[in-house]
Amino acid sequence: MRYEIRVDGQMTETLAKAFPELDHVIMSGQTLLFGPVVDEAQLYGLLARCQSLGLHVLEMRQMPE
Repeated sequence: MRYEIRVDGQMTETLAKAFPELDHVIMSGQTLLFGPVVDEAQLYGLLARCQSLGLHVLEMRQMPE
């Protein structure tokens, strides 16, 4: 499965390195994290990491393969 997680603000390169399994792009004052997610446990782990880093998740969605 591929997912997109859109967070508010422009993440620094250092902060983006907290998500080595995902690619990222900055656009319009937001950061889009995207990439493969193998199961629900990894997905919830990514969301927990966002929360622990104080990131405001605006949107999360599964992308077509």
